[in-house]
Amino acid sequence: MIGTELDAAGIRDQRLRRSYRICRELNARHGKTFFLATRLLAPDQRPAVHALYGFARRADDILDEFDPSLSTAERGARLDELARQLEAHDTGGDPVVAAVLHTARNYRIPNHLFSAFLASMRLDLSVTDYPDRAALDRYVYGSAEVIGLQLLPVLGTEDPAAAAPYAAALGKAFQLTNFLRDVDEDLARGRIYLPADELAANGVDRELLSWCRRHGRVEPRVRRALAAQHAITRRIYDHARGGIDLLAPRSRPCVTTASRLYAEILDRIEAADFEVFGRRASVGTGRRLQVGAAGQLRAWWARRPAAAAAPKSSPATPSDSAFPLDSADSRE
Repeated sequence: MIGTELDAAGIRDQRLRRSYRICRELNARHGKTFFLATRLLAPDQRPAVHALYGFARRADDILDEFDPSLSTAERGARLDELARQLEAHDTGGDPVVAAVLHTARNYRIPNHLFSAFLASMRLDLSVTDYPDRAALDRYVYGSAEVIGLQLLPVLGTEDPAAAAPYAAALGKAFQLTNFLRDVDEDLARGRIYLPADELAANGVDRELLSWCRRHGRVEPRVRRALAAQHAITRRIYDHARGGIDLLAPRSRPCVTTASRLYAEILDRIEAADFEVFGRRASVGTGRRLQVGAAGQLRAWWARRPAAAAAPKSSPATPSDSAFPLDSADSRE
């Protein structure tokens, strides 16, 4: 299937095809809901989405998973090198970087969106708490909103300026959902991605959250604080969905499906009475497949011949040579 996608995207160079295959494997292995939604896009759109996911995963691995023996300074240096590669258009022998550079060039995705993403990733090396909503919003802009903005040229829209705020808002909603779902996991890494002043309004601080983690259960004040954060996130979803109709028709089923499945994680958190310690809210495979199947039907309908005249994503050029690859790109 990936060969068909690469052919549809006009990617012929064998080293570059291998780079995109690696990104797709990362998405399939780690993305789950994201990967399922990607399958609802037209074949020519999918490789670019895999590349963008792969790049985000590469940065995340530097921070939390790849080689846990690395010091904070070493992790920072690796993020700096990643930023340098993007700025210099140097793959550095990294197939993921090769794919994302090719995608960025083809779809004219501005470099500042990647710089903002990496800037937020650097914060994770030193910042463990956010004093207020404004501070958290600055982090979320780089860690999530820019992802929506990176995807927008791939998804396609006739009015990028009008669609951009909604794309950013949906990325933000997804990220805030992760923060609620992963309170326990983030605490294990020493981080809290909830505004400290809003927690304090409910009598919650790091000590109380740590108590909940140690005892594997939520305390009433924490439950109230999480419910308040849940309500904020729900409102952002409601706002973001208003922009789906601004996207190219063939992309709407994908984004609708992703939004629905991520919002259902909020449903699971609420249904569990905000018991986020010792458990991880998720949407089961059966439900994901059910929502995905409905989305697939809508995607097929949107891509039928009668809809062929609808606006599509428009890369600058479909050529493999839109960005030169160096000889090290065949490295595993």
